[in-house]
Amino acid sequence: MKKLNYFLLIAMLLNFTNLLAKDIPVIVISPGKTLQSKGIVGSDVEVVDRNTISNSSELFIGDVLDNNLNGLNYFQQGGYGTVSGIQLRGQPKRYSTVYIDGVKVSDPSTPSNDYYFNNLTSGSIDRVEVLKGAQSSLYGSGALAGTVQIFSKKGREGHNQDFNISSGSFGTKKIDLSFDGKYNDYDYYVGFTNLATDGESAMRDNSEKDGYRSDSLTINYGYNFNENFRLENYLYYNDSLLEYDSVNRSQNDIEATDDQQAIYTARLVNNYGNLKNTLSYNNTYVLRNVTGNSRNNYYGYRDAINLVSEYNFDLDNRIIFGFDNEFDKAELYNYYTGSAYAESDEAIFSQYFDLQLRPKENIYTTFGLRRDYHTTAEDYYTGRATIAYKPDNNTKLRSNIGTSVRFPALNSYHHGHYLINKESLKAETGKSIDIGIDKFFPQNDFNLSATAFFLEYKNDIKGWASHGGGREISYAGEADQYVLDNTNSKTESYGLELMAGWKINENYSFNLGYTRTESHDGTTCDDPDATGGPGSAACNDEMNVRVPRHQINLSAVHIFNNNLKQTINIKYVGERRDYGNVNNSFEDVILSNYLTADYILNYKLFDKYNLNISARNITHKRYSEAFEYKAPGRSFNFMIGRSF
Repeated sequence: MKKLNYFLLIAMLLNFTNLLAKDIPVIVISPGKTLQSKGIVGSDVEVVDRNTISNSSELFIGDVLDNNLNGLNYFQQGGYGTVSGIQLRGQPKRYSTVYIDGVKVSDPSTPSNDYYFNNLTSGSIDRVEVLKGAQSSLYGSGALAGTVQIFSKKGREGHNQDFNISSGSFGTKKIDLSFDGKYNDYDYYVGFTNLATDGESAMRDNSEKDGYRSDSLTINYGYNFNENFRLENYLYYNDSLLEYDSVNRSQNDIEATDDQQAIYTARLVNNYGNLKNTLSYNNTYVLRNVTGNSRNNYYGYRDAINLVSEYNFDLDNRIIFGFDNEFDKAELYNYYTGSAYAESDEAIFSQYFDLQLRPKENIYTTFGLRRDYHTTAEDYYTGRATIAYKPDNNTKLRSNIGTSVRFPALNSYHHGHYLINKESLKAETGKSIDIGIDKFFPQNDFNLSATAFFLEYKNDIKGWASHGGGREISYAGEADQYVLDNTNSKTESYGLELMAGWKINENYSFNLGYTRTESHDGTTCDDPDATGGPGSAACNDEMNVRVPRHQINLSAVHIFNNNLKQTINIKYVGERRDYGNVNNSFEDVILSNYLTADYILNYKLFDKYNLNISARNITHKRYSEAFEYKAPGRSFNFMIGRSF
C-alpha cells in the first residue's frame, strides 16, 4: 500500500501540466555517455556545478554533495579523512559506482571493492553528476542504486592561476593552488591540494586527537592533432595519513593508515563524420599501510581498456556502443591465518549498446543492453529503458526501468583460510523503476521535482540470512572453514524524493528537499520479528544500515548585492539502524535523529579576492553517523582566494 501511495502522489502532480511556463534551462550532462540536455533525459539525474562547489567552502566533495543533493545519504565515521561513503536509493555505498573523468574508481583490495570519499577534496573538481536507479547496462558491475560521475577541472582560455587558503577549527589548514590554460591546439590543468588537521577523537570513549593530512595532485592535458584526432591525459595522485581509533575499547588508540592512490588515463578521441570513437586505457593503484594494533599492507590494482563509440543518425537519434575490459588484482591479508597474504585477480569483459531516439517532437526514449562476462561468475545480461515526455516546455514526465548486476569482490572470493568452491558464489542481480515529474511554475518562479522509486535485488553478498556472515563447512579433512553463501536473500527499497525551489525575487531564494525511504534488509533482517541474544538473527529494524526513513534539506540564500551573499543550510536526518560491534556483542543499535544548521558568507573584494566564512553545526549538536563514532561539533572556517 505504501508503494502505491508514492506512485499515486506522482500521478496527482501531473495534473499541474496545463500551467504556463518557460523553457526548462538546458544543462549539459552525460547519463547516456554522450552530451545531452537535462530537459530530454528520462533518467533521474542531478548536477552540482562549479559555482556551487567553489561557493560551498566545504573541504571535501562528499560534504558538498551532502549539502546540495536530495535522495543522497552521506555518512562519515568521525572527523576529516575518516571512512565515508554515499548511499543512494536506500542502499549501501557498494551499490553505487563512482567514476572520475570516465575512470571507474574503487579499491579492489577492500572487502566490497567500493569507493571511499574520505580523501577526495573539492579543490580540483569542476562538477558532479549523480544518476539514480539501475545503471549497469551503461556502467557495469555495482551500479544497482546509481552512478556518481565526477569531472575534474580543465584548461580555460588563456593562462590562469588560482590560489585558495583556508584555516579553521581543529587546527585545520588547506591550500589549493592551480594553473590552467588553453592555447591553440593544447589545454592543461595542474592542481595541488594540501590539507592538514589536528582533528578530534573519532570515537566517544576517549578524548585524544586523531589527526589527518592529505596531499593531492591532479593533472589534465589535452592536445588536438587536427580537427579529427585529440589526445587526453588525466593523472590523479593522493598521499594521506589518518590517525583513527580502534573499535575495541580494550585496545590502545594508536591506529593509523598511510594510504596512496594513483589513477592514470590516456584517451584518444576520433571524430569522423557522424561517428565518434573514444579509446582509453586506465590504470589504478592503491596502497593501504595500516599500523598500530594491526600492521598490514593492502594492495589493489586495476587495468582497463575501454572503447566508446557514438554514431549520430541525425541531431536527435543516435546509438552508443562499446566494450569495457577490466582487470582487477589485489593482495589480501588473511585474518584467519594471521600471517599469510592471498593474491587474487579477476577480469570482466563487457559489450553494450544504448539506442537513443526521438520518435516524436516531445518524446525522448532510450533502450540499452549489456553483456558482462566475469572470469568466475561467467555471463550476466542487463538492460535499461527510459522515456521522457514533454507536454509543454515547462513540464517533463520521465521514467527509467533497468536491471543490474554486482560481481563478488576479490575479498569475497577469498573469505576464510583459502579459496573453497568460489564458483558457488553468485553475482548480485537487481532491478529498479522510477517515475517522476519536473515542473516549472513561471508566475511564482517555482520549480518542483518529484520521483517515486522501487529497487530490488537478490543474492546479497553480506553472507547468509543471519548475523553470522557465513556458513561453516568441513572440506577435505581440513578444519571447519567459513565461506560466503548468498543464495537465499532478497533486499528491496522504495520511496519518494521531493525537491522544490522558489526564487522570491532577485535577492531571496529557497530550496527544499525531502526523501522518504523504506527498505528491507533481506540478509541480516530476514526475520525482523525474531528474538534472541547478541549475535542471533534478531533485528531491531529491517531498514538497511545507516539509511534514514526521513531526511530533509533546507537552504535559504540572501544576496545583498553583486559582492555579498549569505546562505543558511538546515538538515534533518531521522533515526537509523546500525550494526553493533565487539563492545556490545554485535547487537544492532538505533542511531538517534539529529538536526544541524550551517551558515556561509561569501564576499567578493575588489573584484579580485573571494572571501568565505562558514560556521558548521552552529547549535553544537552531538550526534553519530556510525555507531560509537562522533560527528564533529561546532566548527568555523575562513577561506580567501584569488584568481589571476
